[in-house]
Amino acid sequence: MKRPYLLTVDDDPGVLRAVSRDLRRRYGKEYSVLRASSGTEALEALEELAQREEPVALVLSDHRMPEMNGVDLLARIHRLLPDSKRVLLTAYADTEAAIAAINESQLDYYLLKPWDPPEERLYPVLDDLLGDWRAGYRPGYGGMRVVATRWSAQGHELRDFLARNLVPYRFLDLERAPEARELVGDSEVALPLVVLEDGRRLEGAGVAEVAETMGLKTRAAESFYDLAIVGGGPAGLASAVYGASEGLRTVLLERDVAGGQAGTSSRIENYLGFPSGLSGGDLARRAVTQVRRFGVELLNPVEVVGLRLEGPYRHLRMADGNELSCHSLMIATGVSWRRLPAEGAEALTGSGVYYGASLSEAASCRGEVVYIVGAGNSAGQAAMYFAGYAARVVMVVRGDSLAAKMSSYLVERIEATGNIEVRTGIEITVCHGEERLESLTLKDRASGTETREEANALFVFIGAAPRTEWLESLVARDERGFLLTGPDLRPEDLEDWPLERSPFLLETNVPGVFAAGDVRHESVKRVASAVGEGSVAVYFMHRHLANL
Repeated sequence: MKRPYLLTVDDDPGVLRAVSRDLRRRYGKEYSVLRASSGTEALEALEELAQREEPVALVLSDHRMPEMNGVDLLARIHRLLPDSKRVLLTAYADTEAAIAAINESQLDYYLLKPWDPPEERLYPVLDDLLGDWRAGYRPGYGGMRVVATRWSAQGHELRDFLARNLVPYRFLDLERAPEARELVGDSEVALPLVVLEDGRRLEGAGVAEVAETMGLKTRAAESFYDLAIVGGGPAGLASAVYGASEGLRTVLLERDVAGGQAGTSSRIENYLGFPSGLSGGDLARRAVTQVRRFGVELLNPVEVVGLRLEGPYRHLRMADGNELSCHSLMIATGVSWRRLPAEGAEALTGSGVYYGASLSEAASCRGEVVYIVGAGNSAGQAAMYFAGYAARVVMVVRGDSLAAKMSSYLVERIEATGNIEVRTGIEITVCHGEERLESLTLKDRASGTETREEANALFVFIGAAPRTEWLESLVARDERGFLLTGPDLRPEDLEDWPLERSPFLLETNVPGVFAAGDVRHESVKRVASAVGEGSVAVYFMHRHLANL
């Protein structure tokens, strides 16, 4: 098993020795610690490690160095090793340069000198960053192996599920990897083929089968809970943390992967308390850890398909026919990206056309041309992320500019990134390809002119549709399917309201059934607001339970 590397860079021999000493004392058993006395020496070492495919977890560099300063060095390292964490060690006078580096080159963190005592000022930061790196690290040894073609829709679904669940695996492309052909052999094998660490083989493996082998829970341990939460995005996870920490027996059901749509975001930069930003996957991982710490029962992948009311009890029916009951129900199912209304898009979904950031595809896009449809923050963050891998990223925007829907800081960063091209007033009308996406037809909305361009991958971030069909007519919804709560409920929605009190702020027209996050009518589409709603709702749940 290869030990990942930590590299520290400083032109001052005394500081370099001190940093190396502190790193070895804390991390020497798990990581190999390297030293470099200049930016040039550091790049030479990292290029050699990259050629040998050695994992580099983190680079800690001083800022004020001759020839190449720390900000420039870490920017170059980001292009060479986009998955490695990068920390700038700087004096107070250089903090403006460090903040600029966070904005311009996605620096992960900066630390001020002196860092003594390291137990308070160095290790907590590095522990956090290395935890994030470990969660996303896909070692090239051991673990699960997935054999499929890159363009297999079922293979993509499985790889995305594993990646978002932070399960170490290796993807072996049947068209490129000799090891894949050896595993398949001459016999006919249903793909994707999953080879487990113990040698067992799962042919034609789907998400449910692999989830079972991973030990994920899909059946509730009990038949009744104080609080059941449907949806594991930020709102649902926040409700789970606050509900369980305040003594409610809580179960959370997620049909895909905890984190929801936010969990697929390549970068969330405006979440309070994370000045360098964090990925949606990192946020989801931290939240799931909290949820489990407080004893929440987490079930996934589990799809809820029906709701039945019986007095104070709310009964949830799952796709496999099982039921569980609760007194308080939180609906936090979020939204799904709308399907691209282009000819051929549906047939190529998972085979070059993807919805959301689909981070499992990033490495496969190295050196290719990637198209992104959308003008919101999710599309912008995806463009910045894929720009670190792809030769060129083309953003296709129906409107006249990005500024109408995207945060200004993100617009500025996109404009400053050389390999991102923004095309406004354009829409995609046709996705071409037989077994995979090969090209796109783009239409200028003003002139009607159409052009056809080669494309390797298309990532779609347009609109949002709520996941509320399973509620049928029991819970009031607006004309688009979003759930109505509190003051948004109309008189006709409350004709059967059985209580003397009015519905609470985040309560639906059914007592004890709450909604939070993007699934709620006129919600603020931000992670922080979803977390806030999920947390606040627990207060009203306690009031509801007290009156039963």
